[in-house]
Amino acid sequence: MPPPALVRRARRINRTLAARYPDARCELDFTTPLELLVATVLSAQSTDVRVNLVTPALFALYPDAWAYAGADRVELEELIRSTGFFRAKTDALMGIGRELVERFDGEVPARLDDLVTLPGVGRKTANVVLGNAFGIPGITVDTHVGRLARRLAWSAQDDPVRVERDVAALIEKREWTMVSHRLIFHGRRTCFARRPACGACPISADCPSFGIGEIDPTKAAAMVKG
Repeated sequence: MPPPALVRRARRINRTLAARYPDARCELDFTTPLELLVATVLSAQSTDVRVNLVTPALFALYPDAWAYAGADRVELEELIRSTGFFRAKTDALMGIGRELVERFDGEVPARLDDLVTLPGVGRKTANVVLGNAFGIPGITVDTHVGRLARRLAWSAQDDPVRVERDVAALIEKREWTMVSHRLIFHGRRTCFARRPACGACPISADCPSFGIGEIDPTKAAAMVKG
């Protein structure tokens, strides 16, 4: 069990970030679990903005698992080319379609143990789908969550699974999905990888890494995005 003082600090940080980012959410556009699963696969080594530009046409042409299972490879590759690594992602999407049709009656399963058996789906993608499509709490450890967890001394690990475990021990289960969104928002807008805007950070008083970035409030405020 983590020290009680660390738990209290982590939960206080989560509340502060909730006030700072009341609109924190998954920034991938979707209407169904399958759409979110596909969009999350496409977001690897890409941006949510880029994926959201691609998915309207993709979702219109591929509305269900059967469509991905029987996709024309050349057509699918061309549709998702701009997201990068499009050949590997095409393999994953077609494979996901086949697996969903053959094993899950064409439906996206709502269990982590099932989701991670699908091609191209790891715990990060599975937790995105569980938390945002099914309302099942999950911690999504992307580059932002991993970086902030270490800066906040919530975890000393680099392995995403271990970071997930450490954060889960600090934050109430009902908050797992939202704390992930808040950390991602904060990492994209204030706590940057190269030079965080420390002087404009709402959690600076609770951050053991305060001072690694710009501490002048005016200069830091000018760095904040969004």
